[in-house]
Amino acid sequence: MTGDALVLLALAVPVIGGVAISLSGRRPNLREAITLTTSGALFLLVAALLPAVLGGTSPEVQLLEPLAGLPIAFRVEPLGMLFALLASGLWIVNSVYSIGYMRGNKEAHQTRFYVCFALALASTIGIAFAANLLTLFLFYEALTLVTYPLVTHHGTDEAKRAGRVYLGVLIGTSVLFFLPAIAYTWHAAGTTEFRPGGILAGHVTPGIITALLALFVFGIGKAAVMPFHRWLPAAMVAPTPVSALLHAVAVVKAGVFAVVKILVYVFGLEVLTGNGDWLVAVAGFTIIAASVVALRANNLKRRLAYSTVSQLSYVVLATAVLAPLSVVGAVFHILAHALGKITLFFAAGAIYTAAHKTEVSQLDGIGRRMPWTMGAFAIGALSMIGLPPAAGFVSKWFILSGAMAEGQWLAVAVIIGSALLSAGYFLPVVHRAFFRAPSAEETAHPHGEAPLAIVIALLLTAAGTVALFFAPGLPLALARQVAGIP
Repeated sequence: MTGDALVLLALAVPVIGGVAISLSGRRPNLREAITLTTSGALFLLVAALLPAVLGGTSPEVQLLEPLAGLPIAFRVEPLGMLFALLASGLWIVNSVYSIGYMRGNKEAHQTRFYVCFALALASTIGIAFAANLLTLFLFYEALTLVTYPLVTHHGTDEAKRAGRVYLGVLIGTSVLFFLPAIAYTWHAAGTTEFRPGGILAGHVTPGIITALLALFVFGIGKAAVMPFHRWLPAAMVAPTPVSALLHAVAVVKAGVFAVVKILVYVFGLEVLTGNGDWLVAVAGFTIIAASVVALRANNLKRRLAYSTVSQLSYVVLATAVLAPLSVVGAVFHILAHALGKITLFFAAGAIYTAAHKTEVSQLDGIGRRMPWTMGAFAIGALSMIGLPPAAGFVSKWFILSGAMAEGQWLAVAVIIGSALLSAGYFLPVVHRAFFRAPSAEETAHPHGEAPLAIVIALLLTAAGTVALFFAPGLPLALARQVAGIP
């Protein structure tokens, strides 16, 4: 099968799957079988594109051209390849987890949930394979709209408020900042195509570059750079599989992916030299400030949400350092954070399903009853801190090495300080779970692990986090291509 056919099928399969899921709503077993089959088929289609990309070619296809010079087109380059592999692979695991979680908690509107999930993955693949800014923008907005019903899934007043914040911040930043930045780029460069080395060199002045960079970074609200981060903790009212989608599989990863892609393929690292130092400071502030909030949060999902805000800005900071090594670290951290953070959210959902606990202060001794869940949580925590043997160590090593090579000592200080803060809000959770005596409530209401599907899913992602530490070769090969390292 040709590369362009594979690209089109990868875009179409989740949509077809979503339609089939909606038609099977009265038959839960069939609905969930279709979900698993669709997610598996998508991963195989995406993986089939990998040999061509590793070989240095970029399968591409143009869908249509609504305006002259502004086509809706797709091209599979190394960064998009890595993102598509991540999203499609984790959809399989998240689907297994969702089956256990949605059934275990007797959630309503399960068919709608699975349909929106499938459409979210279709949008994510569109973002990953976008060949230009217009295509990226269209699928970026589609992702916002199809995930809104997931954020408001429970239909409570709190969920509706969270949905308003979600739409308000993400669509507001897109319309006010992202879209004007795309329009100006087209005006200045005559194209919105993603090209190695960028498209803006020789077309804009340094002052315009700084302003345009600010529009793009703050316009991509899904990257959650402060002050446009509030949608993310607000959305934690959603079911845990949705939180996993938001934090690991699609939404926030679409944000930082878009930032990296624009910095590398629209601006180019050379054009940004001397014009992007302010972004290191903004990303550094977001990393530290969000870590401080996480340190003080008692609600487990809120702690994880602010950890995500912090960890996302590692990707922004690493790219803004403008060193090839730090760009490798930024690309690798997209994958490392996804595996570690989805493990942590899976564990939080398992705790809620089995023990109905949501606060860190309620977790004394819970590791004795849920050793597999809390063991996986510990692995995810190590990755977030940046300690071996977890994938987060690899990405943070490259980021730190790049920052030191460029003499970016503010970035170095932020990375070290954030690691200490991350240890400060993750390790106490592990200590409570395994080394404190069970509370009276825990003793009075005995429970075991969550349903098997939930435990299998979180063990798979925890194992993936460790495996990526010992075998980082494939993602590092793709990341080196993005950074232009032979």
